Amino acid sequence: MILRKFDELPDEFQNNDVYTYYEILERKKISIFFKRVFDFLISFVMLIVVSPVLLIIGAAIRLDSAGPVIFKQKRVTQYGKIFNIYKFRTMYIGSEKGSQVTVNDDIRITKIGKILRKYRLDELLQLINILKGDMSFVGTRPEVKKYVDCYSDEMYATLLLPAGVTSLASIQYKDEDRMLLKGENTDDIYIHEILPEKMEYNLMYLINFSLITDMICMIKTLFAVFEKEKYEIEEQEVKEQEVKEQTNVKV
Repeated sequence: MILRKFDELPDEFQNNDVYTYYEILERKKISIFFKRVFDFLISFVMLIVVSPVLLIIGAAIRLDSAGPVIFKQKRVTQYGKIFNIYKFRTMYIGSEKGSQVTVNDDIRITKIGKILRKYRLDELLQLINILKGDMSFVGTRPEVKKYVDCYSDEMYATLLLPAGVTSLASIQYKDEDRMLLKGENTDDIYIHEILPEKMEYNLMYLINFSLITDMICMIKTLFAVFEKEKYEIEEQEVKEQEVKEQTNVKV
């Protein structure tokens, strides 16, 4: 992972807003180099360790619904490069033709897909993307091109580093699907409300970037996944209690 010279960046990157963040990252070239070393070594080891889990998930998807096990989608990473992001398929075939953001209880999601998304197991295949260098463990989540086309000048700075599997923005917006429920046009809500707020966290990440902050973010992500599970269990218990109370009233 090497930081290009500023005048070698794509034209849309060459603005004063991006240059502010570029100067910060230029002073962290050694950390950026070791970030790539860390990504390569850990993703390589993890792929070997979790390979049995990958096989089990693949078999479960195959039994659950028709279609390929692996879902590939064009996303944008460092310097605006288009790459194929790998995930386990969690939706029925043809579902991606609609909105490219999903909401809670989306009918397009398969039974196994709901479990995989809940624990972010569908993203295990992104270890391959990390190994190849298209992604990092921590960084701005890769967007589809139509959302990147809506970026402001400053937002392009988030593409100075590879896209990430997780980030502080991902943790803060782990219930993003619930926020999207407040309107019918999920794309519009995402582009004009959620994306700008997430980008504030992503830009702050560039300013505070270090290997230590990356590791802290990875640990926080694990806690966030389990906290979400606890919240959903409590929410389900409340709903069940309300149903019981309503039933008793009718009786």
